[in-house]
Amino acid sequence: MAHQADARRMLDDRGYTGQTIHDTNPAHLLEKAVRDRIIDSYYWKEQCFGINEATLCDRAVDMTFIGGTYGQQKPTPFLCLMLKLLQLLPPREIVLEYLHQREFKYLTALAAFYVRLTFSSVDVYKTLEPLLEDYRKLRRRTKDGGYALVYLDQFVDDLLTKERVCGTSLRKLPARQVLEDLDQLEERVSPLSEELEGLDDSDDNERNGTTNGHDEESDSG
Repeated sequence: MAHQADARRMLDDRGYTGQTIHDTNPAHLLEKAVRDRIIDSYYWKEQCFGINEATLCDRAVDMTFIGGTYGQQKPTPFLCLMLKLLQLLPPREIVLEYLHQREFKYLTALAAFYVRLTFSSVDVYKTLEPLLEDYRKLRRRTKDGGYALVYLDQFVDDLLTKERVCGTSLRKLPARQVLEDLDQLEERVSPLSEELEGLDDSDDNERNGTTNGHDEESDSG
């Protein structure tokens, strides 16, 4: 009961004096209805009590899917651990360690979601865009209680382009081009650009070869 009371105090702005993110109580980066369901859930009460940055990793390692709420608005462990992260506010270097380790893909996904919620717009792009080349498979819990297959790069693309992910409204990101025009971001070079240029060169060579062949045939006549 004390744990539940502490959680409710965390969610209450009255008298809140802790660290803020984007000028707000970090817990409020999740919507109130979702927060209430989380702290009333069995997973929050049984698995999120008294954990820290290290033991949270153990919970994340055990995750087998991402998602928001499902069924009768039941929150996923993914959302519960996100609220716990917002309560803990781990140092940046720990978040990046979660993100860049390669062994546990759901821990990476959790860290990516946390980055999207808490980092500045420029840092969101800089930190998450490298994951657009990460093609590990994830399972996503759907609202009807089923599962869907997604990929980590697809999940990250959703974080960068959509306004709502995993049952959570996301703070609007400025368009990447706007930040480039302000010299806050360098132009992003697609990892496919070299491959596409190679295909273009190959096509050009084939066309030139065909043309030369016709010319030679014409000359020989």
